[in-house]
Formats: sequence, C-alpha cells, structure tokens
Amino acid sequence: MIKKSYPPGTKGKRRIKALSEYGKELKERQKIKNWYNLTETQFEKYVKETLKKRKKIENPAELLIQKLETRFDNVIFRLGFALSHSQARQLISHRHFLINDRPCNIPSCRVKIGDKISIRSNSRKKAIFQNLPLAIKKHEVPSWLELNKESLEGKMRGMPTLEEVVPPAEISAIIEFYSR
Repeated sequence: MIKKSYPPGTKGKRRIKALSEYGKELKERQKIKNWYNLTETQFEKYVKETLKKRKKIENPAELLIQKLETRFDNVIFRLGFALSHSQARQLISHRHFLINDRPCNIPSCRVKIGDKISIRSNSRKKAIFQNLPLAIKKHEVPSWLELNKESLEGKMRGMPTLEEVVPPAEISAIIEFYSR
C-alpha cells in the first residue's frame, strides 16, 4: 500500500490553508474536551467558572487544570483503577467506588484534599477488579495522589499543578477562546 502525502480525491493535491487563530483555539478546545471526556456544556461551565475568578488568581490555566483533574472520574483514572476516562465514568456510575466510605455515582463530583477513595467490598469480587492488583503494581501515581497498593485505596494529598499534569492542549488558547 502506498501512502501519499495528500488526501484522496481530485482536490487532494491542492495546498491546505493554514488555520486561523480562531481555528487553532477551537482545535485546542476540542483536544482537551475529548481528553477529559466532557460534553460541551460541562467544559464551558468549568471555563466560565475559571474566568470569573481570573481577577483574583494570576494563572487561570492552573485553576482550570485543577478543576478538571480533581473530578472523580479523572482521579479514578489517575489512580489506575480504570484504563480510560470513559471506563472510569462507567465504573463510577455503577457505584463501584466510595469517597470517604460513602458510595458516589456522580463522575463530575469534586474530590477534595484528604478524601479517601476505595473500591466497595462487594465490587472487589467483580471480574474487572480481579487483575487490578497486578496492573497497579506497574502503575505510577501522580505526586498529588497517594495509593495504597495492598488495600487498593487512594487519597488526595494535594492539588495538581500545571507542570505535573502536562495537558494535551495549550490551555492559554482555550482561555482566549472563551474570553471573547
């Protein structure tokens, strides 16, 4: 199979126009929205909350990342209990996890510093959690989270920073997009 450097069709060999500033910002927004598996409404709400607090905080990008990273589904993903954000959302909605020994089925729930996250005792017998101890031994947890690999419990010990997270998109372009 021969891979050509241009798209198929009669118009494929034409020069591709460079993206406008608006187009670049839109593409960055789509990247981060898809990375965290959010709907447009959810993502827009997080950005608008960040923009309201922009005058008080010198770095709105860091605040946005903190809001996105401390969502319950993202914390489950970062702890290694799920392989993807989508799987984390599903496991949470099926009530497999506890926050401070209380069941929670809301993926967008905000996890606070000091909160303990664990797997329900009934859920530990499920097939999806059988190989989890082996998978977690290789998994490296971010510095703002703490994981007890024997008891399969996690704890949030700090807030994530922009340097630790390294998002897949340019956050400043997203802030500019919504601040119009």
